Amino acid sequence: MKTMTVSDAARNFSEFVSRAHSGGESALLVKGGKPMVKVIPARRTKLGRELAAVWPKLPHLSSAEATAFGDDIAEARRKLPLVGSKWH
Repeated sequence: MKTMTVSDAARNFSEFVSRAHSGGESALLVKGGKPMVKVIPARRTKLGRELAAVWPKLPHLSSAEATAFGDDIAEARRKLPLVGSKWH
């Protein structure tokens, strides 16, 4: 994590915000050598292509687990009452 003075952050505020947003950089702002605040980028929504790139790296259900999960869903649907619409 980068450390910078409050004065430097203020002088270069627009660039500071852009680097946090675009580059994901965090910074500890100090004043008089004492830590004042920690600035971290806000979470941003991932784009579809970013999610597609991560998907193969995520754990997946085995064939048996997927079948068991499907069976559990089907059983739950059989047990739940049908919900009617108030608008009919």
